Amino acid sequence: MRFLITAGPTREPIDPVRFLSNRSSGRMGYALAEAARDAGHEVVLVTGPVQLPEPPGVIVRRVETARQMYEAVESEIVHAEVAIFAAAVADYRPASIQAHKIKKAEPSLMLALERTEDILGSARGRFGFRGILVGFAAETERLIEHAQDKLTRKGCDLIIANDVSQPGIGFDSQENAVTLCLPGGQTVVMPQQEKSTLARSLIEFITSLGHLRP
Repeated sequence: MRFLITAGPTREPIDPVRFLSNRSSGRMGYALAEAARDAGHEVVLVTGPVQLPEPPGVIVRRVETARQMYEAVESEIVHAEVAIFAAAVADYRPASIQAHKIKKAEPSLMLALERTEDILGSARGRFGFRGILVGFAAETERLIEHAQDKLTRKGCDLIIANDVSQPGIGFDSQENAVTLCLPGGQTVVMPQQEKSTLARSLIEFITSLGHLRP
């Protein structure tokens, strides 16, 4: 099978030296790409800026902003049978980018933001993707409620939910613990473990969802 996997954060520039971003290390997405490769699948990894080596045997497309990731996914998803959106894409970006470094002058600064492209939400409609669609939900409260809502709104076959408020898992960690949310309210808990080990179990579970798609 051909997998499309996104990973890492995006960076939304404010001026030539500053940007908006988040704490995603990209480790989970990279672990998934390696696990899918090791299972014998062809993998395209669309990655934001991370401090990780490129996985051998994986096609890597590097991007910086949410718009660039959207465009890369749009061009690659037509060839994919499985799409896993593990990247932590910025929800908002500055409405305008300053041409020069903003100087510290006034006691406060107002920054106008606008919504970024909805990559996962575009998969079924705008991109016309009919394969296995998997999203991530990194939450700090009402984990299952938010994940199930995202599952329905985005037309996913699976949402992988993790509580990033818990110490020792998620962002900046080598380990993770997730709950798999499926249509009909079904959930599967995967306890805390190394991200590489978790990734192998997730790829096995995701490929088993193939019977859901014609």
